[in-house]
Amino acid sequence: MKKILLTAIAATLLSGSAYATEIKIGVSLFSFDDNFLSVLRNSIEASANDAGVDVQMEDAKNEVGMQLNQVQNFIASGVDAIIVDAVDSDATQAITDDAAAAGIPLVYVGRRPINVDMLPDGQAFVASNEDESGTLQTQEVCRLMNGKGKVVVMMGTLGDNAALQRTKDIHDVIATPECSGLVIVEEQTADFMRTEGNDLMTNWLTAGLEFDAVIANNDEMAIGAIQALKASGRSMDSVIVSGIDATADALAAMQAGDLDVTVFQNAEAQGRGALETSLKLIKGEPVDKKVWVPFELVTPQNMDQYIKRN
Repeated sequence: MKKILLTAIAATLLSGSAYATEIKIGVSLFSFDDNFLSVLRNSIEASANDAGVDVQMEDAKNEVGMQLNQVQNFIASGVDAIIVDAVDSDATQAITDDAAAAGIPLVYVGRRPINVDMLPDGQAFVASNEDESGTLQTQEVCRLMNGKGKVVVMMGTLGDNAALQRTKDIHDVIATPECSGLVIVEEQTADFMRTEGNDLMTNWLTAGLEFDAVIANNDEMAIGAIQALKASGRSMDSVIVSGIDATADALAAMQAGDLDVTVFQNAEAQGRGALETSLKLIKGEPVDKKVWVPFELVTPQNMDQYIKRN
């Protein structure tokens, strides 16, 4: 009886030890309110659950200081790896330095860190290549406009690498011979937000600005623009509206005939890729410094397959 009891106690201690060594990953996302990040967050959680990994998910509420504190708290609590979708690309060097000093693997996901080409060992970046996003978007707008017309551009957060690259893509496409008839009549930030996109479009309409197309750095701003256009009484058949991300709301707008173009950024694949890359780094396995998830053009002709994927 005594031997059986000792065996049971030993089994309990071993079980407790296994639980204590369970892999834990800290995740800091720039905002839980963002539709794209909701899909990414759910993907990380589902992938972690499938792998038997514990994740601590934190909302940085679009505040750099809060995100830096979250990363420092992850380090202090001894997590095995950290995943970050940065609030501000310019603040990522401090995050990299803190994680590297602590010897904790770090994976950036989604928003490109400013130091992406200088990441130390044990760190990686999982995202879609922004060289493709605005390019696919603007090429399709150009095709729909037969290469000529007036365009307004809604930029994302100023200083954000995705906003900068997507806007550069727009200018690069318009500089090509086949699209040189497109003229940008206004270009302002709406901070990637639907409400601000609505406000900016309302201001343009109130000022009497004339344009034939809206090219927005993301779907949320495009949806805000659509709301303002419809509220003003403008026919959606008279304007081409485009965004990026192919969120569920964007695809619903496309189904309704309001949104003409979006670009699918696979949040589910990015979330899964970030979790898988973190586990490889924890195990000391080799990984690519940049793990790319391709963008895909979405139009009314092929939207059904993306509706099923959301």
